[in-house]
Amino acid sequence: MRLSEQWLREWVSPKLSSEAIAARFTMAGIEVGAIEPVAPGFEGVIVGEILSVASHPSADKLKVCRVDIGKGRELSIVCGADNAAVGLKVPVAMIGAALPGGVRVERADIRGVASEGMLCSEAELGLEQTASGLLVLGGEAPVGEPLRDFLKLDDVTFELELTPNRGDCLSVAGAARELAALTGAPQRKRTVRRVRARGKRRLPVAIRANKECGHYVGRVIEGIDANVLTPIWMRERLRRAGVRSIHPVVDVTNYVMLELGQPMHAFDLTCLTGGIEVRRARPRERLRLLDGKEIDVTTDTLVIADQSGPLALAGIMGGAASAVGAGTRNLFLESAWFSPGTIAGRARAFGLQTESAQRFERGVDPELAPIAMERATELLVAIVGGRAGPVIERRAAAQLPKRRPILLRRERIGRMLGKAMADVVVTTILKRLGMRVTSAAAGWRVTAPSHRFDVEREIDLIEELARVHGYDKIPAQRPLLRMHAPQLPEGRGTTAKLRSVLAARDYQEVITYSFVDPELQGLVGSTEEGPRLANPISADMAVMRTSLWPGLLKTIIHNRNRQLSRVRVFEIGRCFAGGSAEVIQDSRIGGAIIGAALPEQWGSASRPADFFDAKGDVEALFALSGEPSEFSFERGDHPALHPGQSARLLRRGQAVGWIGRLHPALQSRLDLDEPPVLFEVDLEAVLRAKIPAFREISRYPSIRRDLAIVLPDDVSAKTLLEVAQRVAGNLLVDLQLFDEYRGKGIDSGRKSLALALTLQDSSRTLKEEEVEALVGRLVAAVESELGGTLRG
Repeated sequence: MRLSEQWLREWVSPKLSSEAIAARFTMAGIEVGAIEPVAPGFEGVIVGEILSVASHPSADKLKVCRVDIGKGRELSIVCGADNAAVGLKVPVAMIGAALPGGVRVERADIRGVASEGMLCSEAELGLEQTASGLLVLGGEAPVGEPLRDFLKLDDVTFELELTPNRGDCLSVAGAARELAALTGAPQRKRTVRRVRARGKRRLPVAIRANKECGHYVGRVIEGIDANVLTPIWMRERLRRAGVRSIHPVVDVTNYVMLELGQPMHAFDLTCLTGGIEVRRARPRERLRLLDGKEIDVTTDTLVIADQSGPLALAGIMGGAASAVGAGTRNLFLESAWFSPGTIAGRARAFGLQTESAQRFERGVDPELAPIAMERATELLVAIVGGRAGPVIERRAAAQLPKRRPILLRRERIGRMLGKAMADVVVTTILKRLGMRVTSAAAGWRVTAPSHRFDVEREIDLIEELARVHGYDKIPAQRPLLRMHAPQLPEGRGTTAKLRSVLAARDYQEVITYSFVDPELQGLVGSTEEGPRLANPISADMAVMRTSLWPGLLKTIIHNRNRQLSRVRVFEIGRCFAGGSAEVIQDSRIGGAIIGAALPEQWGSASRPADFFDAKGDVEALFALSGEPSEFSFERGDHPALHPGQSARLLRRGQAVGWIGRLHPALQSRLDLDEPPVLFEVDLEAVLRAKIPAFREISRYPSIRRDLAIVLPDDVSAKTLLEVAQRVAGNLLVDLQLFDEYRGKGIDSGRKSLALALTLQDSSRTLKEEEVEALVGRLVAAVESELGGTLRG
């Protein structure tokens, strides 16, 4: 929000510089993003009045104007503006004037006619980027006065970057109220007088949605002159706030919104059929908006309607059919309170961003509507004339927000802020914030004013005390706590170790949103959609994730699109299941790799990462449990994974996760040039570790035997290793699969697997005949159980 300092100081004027005001706002949580002058520097520009306009004798598009510049002086100035007319008061740049952009005004001969100055537009003065004609100053402008003095251009604007909870500061009155509380400067009382009804016409108003619209105020104003020019003082204030002047009636409603914080809307009365009705939209209703966009109004949208259908999106934007224009003579003025929940998200759903919606979705004071109506009527009658009718008010008090007393305890203040606050300081600050304060045994009972939607709990009041008192005045203190070092069970790993292992294997940790695209979640094979959000940030973040893979895949795509060919990422996070009534959470660790297996180097050829690279990384995680043998990989089919390159992860026979290469169909759908390998494991299964048992290192020599076993193709290496471990028993200290061979010498449909067995006893030296007997038992078991043979 852009806020003019001059306008602000009409409400409250502390003895502080612009920079000091900005610093006070910022330190209180209302950040001032910038302080900007309202106009660039220029000199030698005064107010002039056009006395006559004649056509240029040698140029059809130029005019020769006789201009009064005061003190009996007149100038002849050549001008090309279409709106130059007798009686207009406009800016005149005198000979020698310095304008923005380094322009210096000099006496000139333009197509044979002398020009003794320059008539200026807003663009030439640097007040606007573009302009279609001369800046018209209005009849009240004194001829000969310097323009900077008349328009009070020695002013700055504060760019307030307000958080969503401080909608009460989205106005001059709100910002002034806040500054008065922060500085203790007196706030000047601004009374809005009631405008006496000179007309009698009423319009029927029916509220069909009291919960969404608890307060509605309307008024008919007849006989206005819509072709008058908005006064320059109002146009200037709108410009400094970043609002374009459109039409005198619209300018007044915008001005009141900026001044008081109450959005308003004006309808052309002749375009209304019957009365006004505030209701939910009906099926298949359409509305053409003021910006020309035509929308299908959904049934969950609140509209302002008449007998013919919707006239406006309540609290967001009006319709084109009932808009005021140059031909408007009678109007219906609206000022209402709409609940924040009714407006929140609706503007975004229709692709709109409006000042009105921004205020209503953050919360507008429900008591402000009649005050704003009187202020707007006062300004309209003064500017466009007309006869104001009686005020029509509909109020559903039961549906308006209630401000209940909050108990504020002295002890809690000291505990939260680290320092005690004197009673008089507490009550002074709270009263300056407009709160009602009464004494209680433990402290005070405090009732927030109607405009402070964000003050609901005791901690909110303590925050207000800290803000206004000044965070910088609260001494820094180290907290005094009873410190107990947490004792982790020996039989449990830590996520820090998991992170270290993967980081050492060249992974980078990512943290992705728990909200994901339901379509992508379905693509990765989730059997259920996951809990759906009632008010999602966007359509592609509408459900809670049931797997880490959607976030990891988006990260892979994001990085590949930015020319990173080798990506290795992992995430530790929660996944969700169940409906909105009961959500079940579990923690998982997941990863994804794509690109080369190793960074490019001169010593070895590059190859793409494959299933077994990721399998090795997962096995490194399993090793942290102290019992890697409890884990196994079992061939399985997952809808998101390649049917020939995927496996179910098991611990003690229980499924704990999946690993595999991305399914080719999903790879194509995601427009990836190569498939990543994914894994996901239940975190608890990995963290559950076994306390290592002491085992003395044997002093006796070990014996190694290498065996090549020929097996049918459908027998897995895992099955062979399990048989070898069972037969060898405690004598087996190491077992490695070091070769797989198919080809010459091996029958079709069979393969050769080479094992290295390391045997050792901790109490004696093994004899050769013992080792040969063990090998014989192993070969016999392979033959009988697996259909294998010892390769000769």
